[in-house]
Amino acid sequence: MSYRLLALRPEPGLAATLERAGAMGLAITGHALSEIRAVAWDCPDPAGIDGLLIGSANAILHGGPHLAQLREKPVYAVGEATAAAARAAGFAIAMTGSGGLQGVLDAIAAPCHLLRIAGEEHVPLTPPTGVTFAEVIAYRSVALPLDPAAALLGSGKALVLLHSAATARHFAAECDRLGLARAAIALAALGPRIAAAAGEGWGAVHTAATPDEGALLQLAFDLCAQARSIPSLPPRQP
Repeated sequence: MSYRLLALRPEPGLAATLERAGAMGLAITGHALSEIRAVAWDCPDPAGIDGLLIGSANAILHGGPHLAQLREKPVYAVGEATAAAARAAGFAIAMTGSGGLQGVLDAIAAPCHLLRIAGEEHVPLTPPTGVTFAEVIAYRSVALPLDPAAALLGSGKALVLLHSAATARHFAAECDRLGLARAAIALAALGPRIAAAAGEGWGAVHTAATPDEGALLQLAFDLCAQARSIPSLPPRQP
């Protein structure tokens, strides 16, 4: 039996995931399990900022009017999707990472003082010697209820894509609330921290080779191909 592939991330990331998965030939269902809402924040004096450290396109999409004061600052982006959102908003890109924001931070030459524009839930970072950063919270994720029918859960073997620890925890809680058997659901997570946030009891838990969507979708592609390649067993004879 092939997997039913399900993505749970909020918009506009959900639409991007569905489009990219479709281009790979994956049959996928989208069901936003949260939505991103802007949070008011105070902008430090731009004169003391050498660049912006951005770990999600949401920091640009929901950053609000203060971004205009920072338009001349180069952006150090966690990945290409985040860099694309920053370019579209008029920012110049100084660096684009491929393996997490800590890797980007480690590669920045000192001396440098950055402004990290982050979400309410974010990964702690340790700057290298000579690099410092201030941090502001510009958005938060608000949980939404899971609709099993809309998500096509319970109608076949499901493989659920998890892009964040918050979504992983909320999905697990919603499955328990709705009485959905964890053992009937497989998970594919963007990283080990996200997989761990979902807890235990799932049919299978897989983690992308690197923490980026390309690797996550390749993992889903391989798992779906593997599931299709397993032949059906003939019915047992009485």
